Amino acid sequence: MGEKRTPVVDALGGLLIVDKDGGWTSHDVVAKARRLLRTKKVGHAGTLDPMATGVLVLGVERATKMLGLLTLTTKAYTATIRLGQSTVTDDAEGEVTATTAAGHLTDAEIASGVAALTGDIQQVPATVSAIKVNGERAYARARAGEDVQLAARPVTVSRFDVLARREVDGEGGRFVDLDVEVECSSGTYVRALARDLGARLGVGGHLTALRRTRVGPFTLEHARTLAELTAAAEAEEPLLSLDVDAAARTAFPVRAIDERQAEDLRNGRWLEPVGLSGVYAAIDPSGRAIALLQESGKRASSVMVVRPANL
Repeated sequence: MGEKRTPVVDALGGLLIVDKDGGWTSHDVVAKARRLLRTKKVGHAGTLDPMATGVLVLGVERATKMLGLLTLTTKAYTATIRLGQSTVTDDAEGEVTATTAAGHLTDAEIASGVAALTGDIQQVPATVSAIKVNGERAYARARAGEDVQLAARPVTVSRFDVLARREVDGEGGRFVDLDVEVECSSGTYVRALARDLGARLGVGGHLTALRRTRVGPFTLEHARTLAELTAAAEAEEPLLSLDVDAAARTAFPVRAIDERQAEDLRNGRWLEPVGLSGVYAAIDPSGRAIALLQESGKRASSVMVVRPANL
């Protein structure tokens, strides 16, 4: 039994990029990853709705400390929006609140509505969201029957393209289903885009499918499904998508350092700044990530020592 509890990755760990299945919560995925990797040190960098599929970034072992520093500021999705029907949750999992025929909508009208929701916009988050209201998640308050009012906040929708249109017969008239691609800033709710597009067009709208294709620099090309990861674990194949060094080089700008500087950082000392902004990775001559640094004044100080001297 003791052998089974031995982690299948080293103490440094790395990142595991999962292609999440529909119906799983992000917490479910973390729990499954903990079992596969035989370690409790697994965390996620931002949740993905149970209905949604696609890219979920997990940190393992020491790399969990990287998660809060990752600049996952841009995200990309493919989605299906149904025009003509509103729901409590702005997606297909919620109770339908209104139905309106939408077959009369022209492509030009839809394009105009999409254009109005592209660029820098003010967005009211979905009511059933993880945003905290007076210390409690909005979704918990909403499900308890409370009328949750969330404030609009600035988000950026850099791309909102309609790829295909289909008309669907439903109770109360014809719905219009739109397959779309969205690229947006972190904190943007694609469900809210569906809701707001439907509202602009006067017919209501909600999301029927959502797939996240990219989070920051991490794409579906890095990702494997839980079934694939389970098979890999049974075959005793490597599970991590990126070890800690590859993760640092992929997610952060890089500063090359020499052995003496590496030793300083490993022992908690700081380096001279070189004019790089934001968090960046200090990489030694053998390609190992030693620390993540941030410059302030006359110091480049560690915000995370990847390989401390005592490790």
